[in-house]
Amino acid sequence: MPESIWLRGDDERPRKPRLSRARIVEAAVALLDAEGVPGFSMRALAARLQAGTMSLYEYVTSKEDVLDLALDEVIGEVEMREHPSWRDLLTAQLTQSRQVMRRHPWAPALTATRPLLGPNALARSERCYAALAGAGLSGPELVAAVGTLSSYVNGFVAAENIWRTVVRTPPAETELRERTARHLERHRPHLAELAQVRIDDFDAQFELGLTLILDGIQSRL
Repeated sequence: MPESIWLRGDDERPRKPRLSRARIVEAAVALLDAEGVPGFSMRALAARLQAGTMSLYEYVTSKEDVLDLALDEVIGEVEMREHPSWRDLLTAQLTQSRQVMRRHPWAPALTATRPLLGPNALARSERCYAALAGAGLSGPELVAAVGTLSSYVNGFVAAENIWRTVVRTPPAETELRERTARHLERHRPHLAELAQVRIDDFDAQFELGLTLILDGIQSRL
């Protein structure tokens, strides 16, 4: 794993008035949204900013710095509003996390492979821990609960993003689900009855899965 900018304590060092770290991060998010991580490079970022590639290194040390900064920037899109209960808070925060990762499909992969130590990530992580600690969890149970919720959201969105990349239109999705259902009905009728592959409401499935996890956590309190 590359060294994180957050562990280096690397402060911005602006030298050229027409560039700034904030502008670089904004452009990086737009480039990642358009091209994904495979299409991201410092040269492409510099072209988007109409600047020389080497000029970027006056504000960041490496491409890895930019990826860390861009990821923390989009995590900051998750709102920090107050909620009446720990369940309401976690439901809102995790639902918004899914929405952010749907808007920025590159985010789940980076979230799974980079240290989430930026200010936005730390603030939202602390809220999750504090909400569950306030509800009564502690020690290994608290850590496991946060990890389970995080893994659920990241895994769900990663699979959803891949599905939306492969199956691009509602008619194509309906056809694929129907073909899969008929295949299961011929070869594994019991599985076909249980799996219900014709269900295509990702929103409802996400909400139900999150509810089941929160119910399990609540049963431990």
